[in-house]
Amino acid sequence: MDEEAAKTLIVETLKKKKGKTKFYLKDFYKWLPDEKNRAVKNLVNKMVREEILEYWSSGSTTLIGLKGVGKQAAAEEGDDD
Repeated sequence: MDEEAAKTLIVETLKKKKGKTKFYLKDFYKWLPDEKNRAVKNLVNKMVREEILEYWSSGSTTLIGLKGVGKQAAAEEGDDD
């Protein structure tokens, strides 16, 4: 699968998930089963740099979701301190 097709698949998959906005990296591996884990991780990192995705950390766990989507997005909007 080429990079643009993989990006589209990730974004569409995230948009379809009802009630859940943040996912573990291992979930992304499942969505792209034909790709090596390292390639998926690099693609996710690239999408974060491109501001398509964002990391969210609870302190002990890091999750990934679409930028600006989810409960934390509203709370963090004015949080530029």
